[in-house]
Order: sequence, then C-alpha cells, then structure tokens
Amino acid sequence: QAQFVESGGGLVQPGGSLRLSCVASGFTFVNYGVTWYRQAPGKEREFVASIAGVADKTLYADSVKGRFTISRENSRNRVYLRMNNLQSEDTAVYYCKSPVTPWGQGTQVTVSA
Repeated sequence: QAQFVESGGGLVQPGGSLRLSCVASGFTFVNYGVTWYRQAPGKEREFVASIAGVADKTLYADSVKGRFTISRENSRNRVYLRMNNLQSEDTAVYYCKSPVTPWGQGTQVTVSA
C-alpha cells in the first residue's frame, strides 16, 4: 500500500529551525513528485513546497520562500523539509503527499515562546 510517514515535528521557539522527514513505501518513489502541505487550526490545508521526481525542480509558497528548503533522497525514499526562522504563523500539522498516496497522519509543528 502506497503511503508516506511524516516525522520531525515538535515545539520550537520563534526564529528556530526544524527538519521534517517523510518516508515513502509501497510505490516507485522516484517516479513521483512530492508536495508538503500544512493545516493550521481552523484553516484550510495549504501548499507549502513541492519537488519533482528526478529533476529536483522545486516550488515554494510565497510565505515560506527563503526560509524553507525541500529536498529528496531517492535512494532512501525520503523527502525533507528544512524550516528556518520559524514564526508563530508556521504552526500547523505538516503533511507530505504524492499523486498515489493518501493523506497521512502528519507531523505537528508548534512555534511558540
């Protein structure tokens, strides 16, 4: 069964950093682009960043551009989201998704002093 498992979230102070990880299983990972989304309490799920399967073309939401970096390690079926200079508005549950995977449990990121 195709799926992702997200990890790496936690509580961090404003200005801090975290690296989220997403491990894929059950499908040919390198064939698909991967997107990170997030959902804050009371808000719609929103796009954060995406990366293509092989060419590593990346896209970012304006709100995270320059602070977040998406990358992938095809040999280990992993996608990462490096998040720097975190702010309170980055507080959300973060999910990774491909066209062939369902929504997973996500990983909670809380930015608070």
